[in-house]
Amino acid sequence: MVLRLLALFLVLANGVYFAWSQNALRAWGLERPTQNEPQRLRQQIRPEALKLVSADEARRIAAAAPAEAATASASGATQCLQAGLFGEAEAALLRTRAEALLPAGSWSLVPGATPARWIIYMGRYGGADQLVRKRAELRALHVAFDAPGNPALEPGLSLGSFATQAEANAGLATLAQRGVRTARVVEQRPAVQGLTLRLPAVDDAVRPALQALTPALAGHVLQACS
Repeated sequence: MVLRLLALFLVLANGVYFAWSQNALRAWGLERPTQNEPQRLRQQIRPEALKLVSADEARRIAAAAPAEAATASASGATQCLQAGLFGEAEAALLRTRAEALLPAGSWSLVPGATPARWIIYMGRYGGADQLVRKRAELRALHVAFDAPGNPALEPGLSLGSFATQAEANAGLATLAQRGVRTARVVEQRPAVQGLTLRLPAVDDAVRPALQALTPALAGHVLQACS
């Protein structure tokens, strides 16, 4: 008896819910609330401009977007470029070519310098066998090494490169505590004075001339200004 009453109650409840969901009970004050948000409709911007596209068309649009953005950003943009250092003879040739190829005021040769570099050095060794043995000794001490970066110091090893001699000496003292005995501090390259070519605002009017200027750069490469 209880199960029959429960089943009847569930049937009646489902019927009432269905009638309520269809707003059939509105006359008795049981109206289903509507999901309406007019404020969102007012916030829409040009909904008529919305366009549905196929998956293939969407992929074509996505693939074209980066190229279009790059073209737009490059058009009319300026860039600061520089190259060097140039010695006196190189700078004289470069000045002549720049005056002939580049607009006046678009470039200048400014004084610059490459600072000296110091390394902790081991060498020069008498041959390849000695160099191989020394590398094995350093590996056993877990000491990193590299080529000295200067043909005059070959065959040899660099155990670190430094901006100042004082920093290199401090590094040598640390390595001595780890068992490195025959290394010393040497100048890897001296400071160099020269001239740097600087183009502060390269634009579309200047770029075509840069290719013709390349032979006068004497192997130097134009790079973004530092």
